[in-house]
Amino acid sequence: MRLAPIEVTLLEAAPAGEPEPIAAIAARTDAPAVTLRGAAHRLADEGLCTVTTETTTTLALTDEGRRYLDEGLPEHRLATAAAALSAPSVPEAAAAAELADAELQIALANAARKQLASIDGGVVTADDPDPDADPEVAALAAVADGDADAVDAAVRDRLLERSLVTADEATELHVALTDAGVTALMEGVEATDAVGQLTPELLQSGRWADVAFAPYNVTADPPARPTGRQHVLRATAERVKDVLIGMGFAEMTGPHADADFWINDCLFMPQDHPARTHWDRFALDLPPAETVPAALLERVAAAHTGGVGTDGEGYHTPFDPDVTRAMALRGHTTSLSMRYLSGAAVGPIEPPARYFSVEKVYRNDTLDATHLLEFFQIEGWVLADALSVRDLMGTFERFYAAFGITDVRFKPHYNPYTEPSFELFGRHPVTDELIEIGNSGLFRPEVLEPLGVEGDVMAWGLALERLAMLTSGTEDIRDLHGTLADLAVLRSAEVPY
Repeated sequence: MRLAPIEVTLLEAAPAGEPEPIAAIAARTDAPAVTLRGAAHRLADEGLCTVTTETTTTLALTDEGRRYLDEGLPEHRLATAAAALSAPSVPEAAAAAELADAELQIALANAARKQLASIDGGVVTADDPDPDADPEVAALAAVADGDADAVDAAVRDRLLERSLVTADEATELHVALTDAGVTALMEGVEATDAVGQLTPELLQSGRWADVAFAPYNVTADPPARPTGRQHVLRATAERVKDVLIGMGFAEMTGPHADADFWINDCLFMPQDHPARTHWDRFALDLPPAETVPAALLERVAAAHTGGVGTDGEGYHTPFDPDVTRAMALRGHTTSLSMRYLSGAAVGPIEPPARYFSVEKVYRNDTLDATHLLEFFQIEGWVLADALSVRDLMGTFERFYAAFGITDVRFKPHYNPYTEPSFELFGRHPVTDELIEIGNSGLFRPEVLEPLGVEGDVMAWGLALERLAMLTSGTEDIRDLHGTLADLAVLRSAEVPY
């Protein structure tokens, strides 16, 4: 058998048993590793060796991680300081812990997650924590000592989310002879200076007529060349739009930064609702909105304070105009529905009417397998006479059937702005678990009457990322979106048509 010299070198150096890294063979033979990799793939095409890959992950502390290892995690410093004081307020505990504003938010969130401290009435209650018992502290120390293998996977993921460590992946080829390779060596191989590529120098010099060219393996599979493609979330969003437009819906658009009036007050969300605090929303340091319609504002305020109709109760709490004009990033695209239903967006809308949007929203949620700080919501509503729960469920069944999802479950739920209200659940194709995919219901009179809407409105907010999880089989939403996205998933995921 005649082979290229580098192929002969690799064939003679590769083990017949346990695969060996290319780097080790390169060190032993003084052959360039990159050249050996090419030779390995050619020999594998000939069936003379096997080529496997092994990926190793190297963890390293970020500057923030190194500082926290030295100074202590913010949540530990906060809990320690609070435990040493008598019923301190949050600012007092933060000052004692010497926490900057940015660190305070980190400390509060993680102290609550780890149950190191609690806040009641602005007072911090905490027990003196034991940092040595915290697996995150132990993991930071292990990474610093170069013992990343000792770090639990869940703890590693948490440190990555907190940007306290970085992860670098390296892929190494491993080579071993096949039985055919061993036989070829026993029968003898001959190194040949066969030329693998016709070059300009060979043509100009005329040497091409005297050299031996290596034969082409026309049966070998070409190397995979990943190409750019539309992101699976964008493809899913476009498919959603196609489906809804095909169902007779028109698309809504509107601002990402909006007044709380449109985001919450029009939805009959009480101004003291926990979801309207800085813990859940992203408030903006912007001047108050000046374009809130005065007459509509008066009707919405009246609904909040006294309700609507003869049986209306309202919330019996003051309605603060400063709160309603405050600017924030929208936590849902229902703010668009309020603009359209009120006539502020495109003028009065007469029934029957159907509108939708697929746009980004922002919530101060805890990042996990099903939650992101930024995500896409499929907003929709139908305005018509005599709508019922049956109409709502039938719309969902038709919509999700377009994506091959036929097992949609409904669970009664409470919303301040819809009655009746339902959460939607879909069955994950891999885990077989039911995951929440949306929220829905019929708008209450407290929402519709101030807007001047005559008729019934059924509405919903569905999660685009959750839909993509059901169609692609992805178990973690972070594989689809964000800095930890799985490129293999993004390259292979398909949107049902």
